[in-house]
Amino acid sequence: MGFPHPHFLLHLLWRPGLTDKTIPTTLCTFLFHIHVSPSRDFCIPGMYLSKSFKHEVVFILWFCCYFLHVIGQNNITDPVEVEALRAIKSSLIDPNGNLSNWNRGDPCTSKWKGVFCFNETKEDGYLHVEELRLLRLKLLGTLAPELGKLVYMKILNFMWNNISGNIPKEVGNIKSLELLLLNGNQLTGPLPEEIGYLPNLDRIQIDQNKISGPIPKSFANLNKTKHFHMNNNSLSEQIPPELSQLPELVHLLLDNNNLSGYLPPELSKMPNLLIIQLDNNNFGGNSIPDTYANMSKLLKMSLRNCNLRGPIPDLSRIPKLLYLDLSFNQLNESIPPYKLSENITTIDLSNNQLTGNIPSYFADLPRLQKLSLANNSLDGSVSSSIWQNKPSNGTEKFLFELENNNLTTISGSINLPPNVTVGLDGNPLCSNVTLSLLCGSEGTSETNGSFTTNSSSCRPQSCPPPYEYSLNCFCGLPLIVDYRLKSPGFSSFLPYMDDFEGYMTTGVGLSINQLEYDFYWQAGPRLRMELKFFPEYVDDNSSHTFNTSELQRITSMFTGWKIQDSDLFGPYELMGFDLLGPYQDEIGKRSKKSEISPGALVGIVIGAIACAVTLSAIVTILILRIGLRDYHAVSKRRHASKISIKIDGVRAFTYGELSSATNNFSISAQVGQGGYGKVYKGVLSDGTVVAIKRAQEGSLQGEKEFLTEISLLSRLHHRNLVSLVGYCDEEGEQMLVYEFMSNGTLRDHLSVTAKEPLTFAMRLKIALGAAKGLMYLHTEADPPIFHRDVKASNILLDSKFSTKVADFGLSRLAPVPDMEGVVPGHVSTVVKGTPGYLDPEYFLTHKLTDKSDVYSLGVVFLELLTGMHPISHGKNIVREVNVAYQSGVIFSIIDGRMGSYPSEHVEKFLTLALKCCEDEPEARPRMAEVVRELENIWSTMPESDTKRAEFISSDSGKTDSHSTPSSSTASAMKTPFVSGDVSGSDLVSGVIPSIKPR
Repeated sequence: MGFPHPHFLLHLLWRPGLTDKTIPTTLCTFLFHIHVSPSRDFCIPGMYLSKSFKHEVVFILWFCCYFLHVIGQNNITDPVEVEALRAIKSSLIDPNGNLSNWNRGDPCTSKWKGVFCFNETKEDGYLHVEELRLLRLKLLGTLAPELGKLVYMKILNFMWNNISGNIPKEVGNIKSLELLLLNGNQLTGPLPEEIGYLPNLDRIQIDQNKISGPIPKSFANLNKTKHFHMNNNSLSEQIPPELSQLPELVHLLLDNNNLSGYLPPELSKMPNLLIIQLDNNNFGGNSIPDTYANMSKLLKMSLRNCNLRGPIPDLSRIPKLLYLDLSFNQLNESIPPYKLSENITTIDLSNNQLTGNIPSYFADLPRLQKLSLANNSLDGSVSSSIWQNKPSNGTEKFLFELENNNLTTISGSINLPPNVTVGLDGNPLCSNVTLSLLCGSEGTSETNGSFTTNSSSCRPQSCPPPYEYSLNCFCGLPLIVDYRLKSPGFSSFLPYMDDFEGYMTTGVGLSINQLEYDFYWQAGPRLRMELKFFPEYVDDNSSHTFNTSELQRITSMFTGWKIQDSDLFGPYELMGFDLLGPYQDEIGKRSKKSEISPGALVGIVIGAIACAVTLSAIVTILILRIGLRDYHAVSKRRHASKISIKIDGVRAFTYGELSSATNNFSISAQVGQGGYGKVYKGVLSDGTVVAIKRAQEGSLQGEKEFLTEISLLSRLHHRNLVSLVGYCDEEGEQMLVYEFMSNGTLRDHLSVTAKEPLTFAMRLKIALGAAKGLMYLHTEADPPIFHRDVKASNILLDSKFSTKVADFGLSRLAPVPDMEGVVPGHVSTVVKGTPGYLDPEYFLTHKLTDKSDVYSLGVVFLELLTGMHPISHGKNIVREVNVAYQSGVIFSIIDGRMGSYPSEHVEKFLTLALKCCEDEPEARPRMAEVVRELENIWSTMPESDTKRAEFISSDSGKTDSHSTPSSSTASAMKTPFVSGDVSGSDLVSGVIPSIKPR
C-alpha cells in the first residue's frame, strides 16, 4: 500500500489564492484516493479489506479528514471557555435577544455579541476571551460561577443591566482580571473574599447595587487596584483599617452605604489617595481623625451626613485640595484659622454646630466657587471681600450660603457683582434695613436644566436620519457616548468647559471640532453628559462616518478606561453607547485574512503527510487483526489473566473464585455502588473476608484506572493505606480485591443517621491517620504519588477505627527529575476528582501538586469538625467555615454530635484545616507539616479523651480479631456503617492485609 509522493501533495496544495478554508477539501479529496469500490469492499491500491471492517475504515477516514478540517479552519476558542460562555448565557435572561448569536458558531471567530478575544492564540493553540462586554443590554438573571473559567479575561463588564443574585466567588479565579465592572444592577449578598486575591485588578466598580455585608479584609491585598467604586449599596460594619496597606489606591468611593464604626486613622497612610468620598454613612458620633490632614495628595474629601462629631481638623497641609464637604454632621468648635489650598473650589460646612467667626482667608481663595456655612452658630461680622473679589466676566457663578447663623454685620461694600449670589437670611443682621437687601435671596447653581456647547455659526440645515448637522457644517453620523463625572472637583462647570473639551478630545485622539456635548447636574453631585463625536470632514463624497477600526478604537478607550484621569474632573463612568445606523453592526467585528500564510501552509502540509502515514499504519494493523481475530477468540478466556497483566505479590483470582465468594454477586452481598461499578462483601475459600470492586460495562473510570490501581497498590505498604489482596481480569471482567473494612467509610460516620457519632478525639485520630497515609504517598513512596481524589468516602475505617486511605484509581505519579536533575513542581493532567474537594488552583491550571491533596484533606478536616457535606444546597463548606471564622462565631457550626470537646484544640484543628484550604497552594502546609501539627494537637489533648478514643478503637475490634465469619453466613451479613454512595473505588474492607504493614 502506498501514497503519492510528498511533492505531489505540495503541488496539489500550493496554488495562488489558496486559503485556509479550501485546504481541508483539497486534502480530503487526496485522502479519498483510498475509496469505496463498487463491490462494497473497501479498496486501497494493491490491497483489499473484508466487509467486516467497513465501519472501522470509514471511521478512520472520517477522523483524518475531520482532523485536517480542524487545522485548516481559523483558530478556535478554548472549549473550556466556550462551555463557560454557554453556562453564562443559560444563567441570564435576555428579553431582547441581544445574545441570540451565542447559539451558533465559535465565540471568537463568529463574533458573539459582547465577546472580545485576543487576536492571537496562546501556548495551548486556542483563542481566549479578553473582554466580556455586556453593557446596558437589559439583561436579567444571575451571574454564573463559570465566569471563573475565563481565566485569561482582562475586562468583565455587566454594567447597567438588571442582574440579581450574588457575585460568584469564582470571579476570584480570573487572575488576569483588570477591570471588574458590575455597577448599575440588582446584585445582592456579600462581597466575595476571593476578589481580594486578584493580583492584576485595577478597578472594582460595583456601585448602584444592593450588595451587603462588610468590606472583606482580603481587599487589602489588592496591590495594583487604583479605584474602589462601591458607593450606593448596603455595605455595613467598619471600614477595614487594613485598606491603608493599598499602595496604588487613588479613589475610595464608599458613599451611600450602611458603614459604621469609626473612621480608621490609618487611611491617611495610603500614599496615592486622591479622593475619599464617604457621604451618607453612620460613623456613630466619632470624630474626623487628625491624621487625615497628612493626606498630602488628596484632592477631594467628602464626608457629608456621616454622623461625625468633634472639631474640624487643620487641613491646610493638604496643598492641592479642591473640594471639601463636611456638611450635615455635628461638628463643633470654630473653623480652623489656617488657610486652605488656593486650588479649592468648594467648601461646604453647612448644617453643623460650628461657632466663632468666619475666617478672613476665605477672601483669598481665588478659585472658590461655593462657600456654604449655613445652619451653624457662627457669629460676628462677615467681610464682603469674600465675594467682592470675584471676577464678573459673566461665565462663572459664585454662591455664598451663610443663612441661619448669628452674624450681626457686614464689613465692606454691600454691592453684589452680577454673577454672585449671597444668602444671609436668618441672621440678626437682616434686621438692619440697609442690609436686608442681602437677606431672602435664593442661591442659584447649575443643578437644573440642560446646557449645550453647540455654538456653531452654520446656517441650520436638515440631515437625513440618523445623520446630524455638525459644528463643521456637514451632515455626519455621530458616535454618542452616555457619560458621567462621578466626583468632580468643582461646583460650577462653566469655567472649565474649554478645559474639558481639550481633556476629552486629547484623551480619545480627536480634534476639538469633532466633539459636541450637553450636560446637566444630578444628585451626588454628579455631572451627566451626552458626548457626540463626529467623523472628520474629508469631502462631500465621503460617507461622513467612522470606519470600523476607528469606531472600535474610540469605544475601547471608554470601555477599557484608557482615558487618563484628571485631577479636576475626577473619575468618570460610562453609562453606555447610542449606536446609530451602521454603527450597530460594526462593534465587535474583526478583520479577516483572506489567504493563508506560507508558514501555516507548511504546518498543514506536514500534518497532512503525518496523517497519511498514520492512516497507512492503522490499516496495516487492521489487516493483521484479520488473521489474529479467530486465534484470540479461542484463547482469550483461557489466557486472559496472563496476557493482560501479571504482578508479583498480588493474587490473580479467577472469575469463578470471586463469584463463589459473593454467592454469584448476589444483591445481599452488595455493600456499595459508584461510577466505576459495584462493591461486594465476599468470603474467600480460606474464610478471609474481602471487599470486591467489580467494574460495570462502560464504567466511568475504565481499564486505565484499573491497571493504575493494581500497579500502585501492589507496591504501597503502609498501615494507613488500604491493602490490595488481588484482582481478576478474565471473562471480560475487571475486579479488584481488597481487605475488608468493617466500619465502612468516614462519610458514613459523619452522617446524621450514624448510630454512634464520633467524639472529637476519635475524629482527630482519624484525621491523623489519613494525613500519615497521604504523607507516605508524597514523601516515602518511590516514586511519590499524588492521590487526586481524597474525600471522606475514600477514607475507610477498620474494626479498630484505624484509618485507611482508599481509591487509587485516579492517582498520578509525582514528577521525576529531568535530565538536569530538576524536579518539576507539578504534573499537568486532565482535571479529575470530586466537586467540593477539588483544589481550585488545580481546577483552573490543570497543574496537580502535592498541595492539591492537602486542599482536599483540609475539606475532609472541615467535614470532621462540622459534619457538613462539602457542597450542600449550593453552599461550599470552605466558604461557610471561613465566614463563621472571620465573624467570630466558629463554634456555632461545630458538629454538636461530638458532645463535649476542648475548645482550644478544636480551634487549632480548624485553623489547620483552613490553612490547608487556602486558595494559593504556596500558602498551604506540606503534608508532613499537617501530620506534625496534628500530632502536636493530639499530644496536648486531655488524657481522658485520648484514652477513651483508644479504648473504643480497641474494644471495637475484639470480635473481628478473634473470629472470621464462615462462607455460609457471609452473604447474609449486614455490614455496619455501609456507604450508600460509594464512588469510584469507595471500598469497605477490614481483614488483616496479606502484606505486612509498616
